[in-house]
Amino acid sequence: MWCATSQHLVGQDERVHTVDHLETLCARAWPALAEVPLGDWLMRAAAGFTGRANSTVTCGDPGMPVPGALRTVQGFAREHGIKPTAHVVNGSAAEAAIESAGWRVDLDHPGGSESLVMTGPLEKFADGVAESLDLPGWWELTAGSEVSDVHRHVLGGGGNVCFASLTEDGVVIAAVRGAVVEDVLHVARLAVRPSHRRQGLARKLMGELAGWGLEQGATTCVLQVAEHNTPAIRLYEELGCTEHHRYRYWIPAVS
Repeated sequence: MWCATSQHLVGQDERVHTVDHLETLCARAWPALAEVPLGDWLMRAAAGFTGRANSTVTCGDPGMPVPGALRTVQGFAREHGIKPTAHVVNGSAAEAAIESAGWRVDLDHPGGSESLVMTGPLEKFADGVAESLDLPGWWELTAGSEVSDVHRHVLGGGGNVCFASLTEDGVVIAAVRGAVVEDVLHVARLAVRPSHRRQGLARKLMGELAGWGLEQGATTCVLQVAEHNTPAIRLYEELGCTEHHRYRYWIPAVS
């Protein structure tokens, strides 16, 4: 196996979910337009919308030597018009094998070169229950003014989904997406309008989303956040979330 399954990559405390299982749940919560298994790996493409939906999850055994698997990943990327990219857990056996095959960390990735996967118990910060409303303002705040079918596929799929938001005078001022897969609430796209920041809206919205997640049978939340997003990391830590592991994107050293 190329990702840790019986041990964790950070910390000594006991975790409910192993690294590769949690990565699998995150992938299920964030569905790409095209998803093709490669052994235990999963090749994904979604017209370039987000690194997560346009990279190959490299947990597990690809069913062939890693250099050959990476050539298959490159072929898949060419077929779908995206940059060949591997989503790799830091410190995993896959990372060492991918580096040996001549790939390098994508230091130019828009989301930064490294991301944290954080987890925490929902009951610690649940406060109220979010109502899911598919509002135009939700999409504008979380996905921008040009919302495509790709956006709706990635953000609208992935299990039991909640489009949670806070409004003021009919305007969406804060928004977040939640997706429940098994017993995990995957949280993403948390956004607050600049004019309404530092008012506790993100914390309030997270509390309501956690309440919704509990109602759907989830017990744990998981968040994938770029290492440079210090305000978000601080908020999640204040809610009781801790770092579970990290991942980076790897690309061929030679195009």
